[in-house]
Amino acid sequence: MFKKILIANRGEIACRVMKTAKKMGIATVAVYSDADKDALHVEMADEAVNIGPAASAESYLVMEKILQAVKDTGSEAVHPGYGFLSENAAFAELLQKEGIAFIGPNVEAIEVMGDKIASKKFADKAKVNTVPGHLGVIKDTEEALKIAGDVGYPVMMKASAGGGGKGMRIAWSADDVAEGFQSAINEAVSSFGDDRIFIEKFVTEPRHIEIQVMADGTDAIYVGERECSIQRRNQKVIEEAPSPFLDEATRKKMGEQAVALAKAVSYQSAGTVEFIVDKDRNFYFLEMNTRLQVEHPVTELITGIDLVEQMIRVAAGEKLSIKQDDVKLNGWAIESRIYAEDPYRGFLPSIGRLSRYQPPAEVTSENGITVRNDTGVYEGGEISLYYDPMIAKLCTHAATREEAVDAMSDALDAFYIEGIQHNIPFLGAIMEHERFRSGNINTGFIADEYPDGFEGVAVSPERADKLVLAAAFMNEIHALRATEITGQLPNRPRFLPEDWVVALDKEHVIRLRTEPEEDWLVVILQNEDGSERSRHTIASEWRPGDVVFEGTIDGEPIVLQAERARGLQGYNLTYRGSTVNAAVRTKNAHDLVQFMPEKVEADTSKYLLCPMPGLVVSINVEVGQEVKVGQTLAVVEAMKMENILRAERDGVVAEVSAAAGDSLQVDEVIIEFE
Repeated sequence: MFKKILIANRGEIACRVMKTAKKMGIATVAVYSDADKDALHVEMADEAVNIGPAASAESYLVMEKILQAVKDTGSEAVHPGYGFLSENAAFAELLQKEGIAFIGPNVEAIEVMGDKIASKKFADKAKVNTVPGHLGVIKDTEEALKIAGDVGYPVMMKASAGGGGKGMRIAWSADDVAEGFQSAINEAVSSFGDDRIFIEKFVTEPRHIEIQVMADGTDAIYVGERECSIQRRNQKVIEEAPSPFLDEATRKKMGEQAVALAKAVSYQSAGTVEFIVDKDRNFYFLEMNTRLQVEHPVTELITGIDLVEQMIRVAAGEKLSIKQDDVKLNGWAIESRIYAEDPYRGFLPSIGRLSRYQPPAEVTSENGITVRNDTGVYEGGEISLYYDPMIAKLCTHAATREEAVDAMSDALDAFYIEGIQHNIPFLGAIMEHERFRSGNINTGFIADEYPDGFEGVAVSPERADKLVLAAAFMNEIHALRATEITGQLPNRPRFLPEDWVVALDKEHVIRLRTEPEEDWLVVILQNEDGSERSRHTIASEWRPGDVVFEGTIDGEPIVLQAERARGLQGYNLTYRGSTVNAAVRTKNAHDLVQFMPEKVEADTSKYLLCPMPGLVVSINVEVGQEVKVGQTLAVVEAMKMENILRAERDGVVAEVSAAAGDSLQVDEVIIEFE
């Protein structure tokens, strides 16, 4: 077995590999760019080597720098993680020539299966059903337009060396191809150093289901499947294992086909065969990822197999000790990707310092529910614009899908982040969405259910009651704490009278009365006339300053995020995708609503503002030019994704304040209109 390995990656996947290596008694070496000198993976490693500037093209993607770090530290093997050089055959071959083990597949498998075009040709020859399309390299936009027309719209333009949604565009028309082809190329070059793009038919209402394989070059097994249909811009958001859609017969067929494909290229290590599955359970080979997948934890949770350990053992020359009959699927697992992005502003990337970072505890409870959080950040750390915006992968495992989803809802509500924008409210909303809970999903779920973007979840009357009850408890604790500090008279134990009201963002105004007991609080919700509507008992260990409220309401557990509101008496609460202010007042309901200020948005209609911190790729208009609604004005790159900024109304350009190559902050002016 290896004594020392180098992880040629960063962030949560580098940390993940290190955990298994340390468990196996293997020393670890981290590599890091200038931007990552204080990163968590650097701190976790036994040794760390600086490999250059922040841009990945000058650090993590430079093979020679990685190789030199291997030699300087005496590492015997390299684990590439995912992304960066993980599917680069030249890198694996370079290591092989130097006598250094690559913890991944053989060079031939990477070349054939890691290349989207070559893998489809190989699968076609092996009589694996593939999606119709053009498998040759496309040299320019003109040729792309012709091919797309021949295949028939809609089509998918994809980077041959791609993954993670980079270099991918759905085109519904010739205009989409003309506009998106070059952006796909730019993203492919930026992320993978490879400009090849191919085109295939886009299957409508598809489900994205992938088979995990593990092989040693001779034998191969499939380790269940993962459903990855909840995606945004071809980037997976939520994954689960097993799929709620597959039956045992389809699972077996897909698994056997994936194994046959792996054996055909003498595959070794962990890999994933991805399929598109239509509503009739017909499946089509999509691609093979010759690396560990981001979503591998859900497979580990339902099988008990440490995939990273198996990768290391195979790379060290061991044969698979696990046979197909040994693979048993136990329960259900869900993974939510926590991203540094603002779901209320079109999911635009967010950067900055994590002033608070408080994930839920990683535990297995008495009822068998497991919470796992794979992360590469820490409180006080920096989220930069140079890399992928993923902060963490939050996973839950339980006996049933319903229990796993419920556990995820609780875990998301307990995950507190401050300092940057994040997508936790959006993930919480999906967990509570009726369609997701039913399992009736496909890759168009987010586009279908949130066509105008995410605006939060409306508070139902039932949810309003829960939020009001939590606010009542916290208000009581605050009042008692104030009593202790100020020494009020015993006959005046609270600042507020027994009868008061709570308003939730003006939508729900609820009267209530409290009756404190020794270990809990009784809250009586009232009708408009002051009569009793319902009576509830609340218990919690919550104390002022806690940002997560955990307790019980009428004996049922509840978890939500809670902050003392500024400017208003009350609390800002986040629960199941809803974020509201619970204003607590002693005045009547009418006065309370009037008291809450209206938010007046500044008029920025004359300006095109940079929606996220990023690098200007191009300015597509000039001073004096007339523009029409929908016309491309500029392209801004952030976190390896290109964002096309379009005109929201007709107008004339008065001033251009930015140029290609400029690095802009959020809301910085790019263009001013007359």
